[in-house]
Amino acid sequence: MSAADLAARKVGLRVGMSASKAQAVIADLAMIDADPSADAAALERLALWALRQYSPVVAVDGTDGIVMDTEGADHLRGGEELMISGLVNMLRGRGLTARAAVADTWGAAHAIARLTPAETTVVPVGAVAKAVLGLPIHCLRLPPETIQSLRVLGVETVGELSAMPRAPLTLRFGPEPGRRLDQLFGRVAEPIDPLRTPELVEVSRNFQEPIGAAETIEKYIRRLVGQLTAELEKRGLGVRRSDLVIHRVDNTRQCLRAGLAKPVRDPSRLSKLLCDRIEKIDPGFGIEKLVLVAIMAEPLEEKQVACSLIEEEVVDVTPLVDILGNRGQRLYRLTAVASDVPERSVARIAPTAEETGADWAAKWQRPARLLAHPERIEVVALLPDQPPAMFTWRGKRRRVKRADGPERIFGEWWQRPREKQAERDYFVVEDDVGERYWVYRAGDGVDGETGSHQWFMHGVFA
Repeated sequence: MSAADLAARKVGLRVGMSASKAQAVIADLAMIDADPSADAAALERLALWALRQYSPVVAVDGTDGIVMDTEGADHLRGGEELMISGLVNMLRGRGLTARAAVADTWGAAHAIARLTPAETTVVPVGAVAKAVLGLPIHCLRLPPETIQSLRVLGVETVGELSAMPRAPLTLRFGPEPGRRLDQLFGRVAEPIDPLRTPELVEVSRNFQEPIGAAETIEKYIRRLVGQLTAELEKRGLGVRRSDLVIHRVDNTRQCLRAGLAKPVRDPSRLSKLLCDRIEKIDPGFGIEKLVLVAIMAEPLEEKQVACSLIEEEVVDVTPLVDILGNRGQRLYRLTAVASDVPERSVARIAPTAEETGADWAAKWQRPARLLAHPERIEVVALLPDQPPAMFTWRGKRRRVKRADGPERIFGEWWQRPREKQAERDYFVVEDDVGERYWVYRAGDGVDGETGSHQWFMHGVFA
């Protein structure tokens, strides 16, 4: 067996078990012929998807995983925790089971993602040794015969192997165990050879003498951007996401990612997004190569934005959106949604998304500020249809001077059967200092099946 799903593993089946033994455990076992070529192709497609979505440096890791260098790109996803949890959840939505780990080294992330039960793991900086010393030695990506020989000697964990003297270990097993240990603990760099496809537009610059000054880096970034945009123009494309990969002389890489709200081929605009973050580049002992890649490119056609006969001012906010988005800000705007339930009548969309054409009903006034979640209030009111005479919200009592309502809103029973009887009665109330609020009673005030008859604060008028 080359793979087993969760249900199979729960009843004792495991990878490597013979088919006959597995069928002896489960008589009606469903088995599918393995197709390593199709699996490898699917894994490469997944890596290309991750390249466009998460990191500039992505490669296939063995036969069952991908590895990414997310330094410089994780802030665009809200940080490491949100990035890998979002990645795992997205894969789950596509029917895939995944585990993800973030660590200082490729070897540590490889081992932890495969040998720990947690769905997501973030190892703090400098804490790799503590996280991996108890793991079995087969996490080191050593040949099977080496692992078997080490186990004959009684070596089972990474900690036991790392405690062995290096000279006898190398004399008996060669340099590979020591090299894998050094890669695991970060003593030796293990660069990732990023996945690239022919359709990716890429330009690069090698330096005979390493560079390190910010002014020099900026100069060559602008030159690379000019070359990239010229190549994009030949193909009729605009860049949506570009990656700057910095190769240092110590055989390590750094990456900067710039995303744009819409396809762009303006050299000055793309240069600004990259050069504004030069301070994040650590040249170390020097930079020997710069690579600029258009990870996402889309067709870009020239459009006339104004008519010469009419003075028309077109305000394009996408440059500001790009600047804020590349600083890690999560931008959105609100749009109307066709729903009678107030909290469902608003949705977040991308700041540059097209207008949906939907609008809110203008029959009843709506508050300028709608609370994210209705808040419980204490109310003095006559049932079933009278507005509050007095209410207490956030510890302050307010006396109602004027009120309008009720506006009855029903549940969306055609989408949610549990809301078939649900009702709300909304009132616009004004207190004795002139402040106006949007409150509602859950239920019709008579039938308990329509709601709890408790009162809630849902919005505040300007």
